[in-house]
Amino acid sequence: MRDSLPRPPVRFPPGIAGKRRKPWLRRQAILRRTLREIVDLAPAHLPEVVDLWVASWARTMPEIDFEARRPWLVGRLAELAAADVRRRVAFSETGEAMGFVTLDPANGWLDQIAVGPDFWGCGVAERLLDDARAIAPGRIGLDVNADNSRAVAFYEKQGFVKVGTGANPRSGLPTLILEWRRPT
Repeated sequence: MRDSLPRPPVRFPPGIAGKRRKPWLRRQAILRRTLREIVDLAPAHLPEVVDLWVASWARTMPEIDFEARRPWLVGRLAELAAADVRRRVAFSETGEAMGFVTLDPANGWLDQIAVGPDFWGCGVAERLLDDARAIAPGRIGLDVNADNSRAVAFYEKQGFVKVGTGANPRSGLPTLILEWRRPT
């Protein structure tokens, strides 16, 4: 007789068993895409910085094997450090590297800037450029692949203007030389 009585439905508290998304997951996702700080690159940051550089370039130019270029970037970052070039890394509120920039304070040359694809559209590149502008002696110059329309549009929006053309020494692809000057 007891087996024939209907059982009350199981009720789960909010956030359990797919009833509602767990609020802490939403908060974690927001914190992951929120920039906390920009600091100097330390040796411990290198693996994460290289990973985000590869991911960013692989998404931008999938026809080139950037995975094979990891050793080049590691060497390049070491060369830049030896030349007293500032290497700065942006970190999220969750402690994840979001992007990085390298800038020579002596001449304002920006050699590298990359933001991980998961952080595109979060304002990280703008903040890295702001950090570079604080370091630069009144101007920033850089090369950008001419066919990277997304990057060219970003730099133009940030006040950079075309001052010349060139070619990427590794890929042979055409580049634009862009420059930003501090308003007087």
